[in-house]
Amino acid sequence: MARVKRGIVSRRKHKKLLSKTKGFRGTKSKLIRVAHEAALHKGAYAYHGRKIRKRDFRQLWITRIGEAVKQEGLSYSVFINKMKKANIELDRKILSELINKDINSFKQIVDSVKNI
Repeated sequence: MARVKRGIVSRRKHKKLLSKTKGFRGTKSKLIRVAHEAALHKGAYAYHGRKIRKRDFRQLWITRIGEAVKQEGLSYSVFINKMKKANIELDRKILSELINKDINSFKQIVDSVKNI
């Protein structure tokens, strides 16, 4: 059987792995086995974090809308219900942006919804 030399291939693989774990503390950025585990966990945490970010932003938008609507004399749930009845199809992200950027147009939406 022919001799197989894998030094270059494994070195390249190890360097790639260690570059993924660069900046980690201790042996997680130095030793191959530990770095491999750390890289796997890193991917899992990143995946989960992307899901949590969506949750967090929706929660932020709802909080902003709730506070702005409370100043107009409505509760959040009543406001959303009346918006659905008025066939105003603005999502929470857009409503939150309106609160931050253009409060007057948001107040117009609230006034139009109050009449229903």
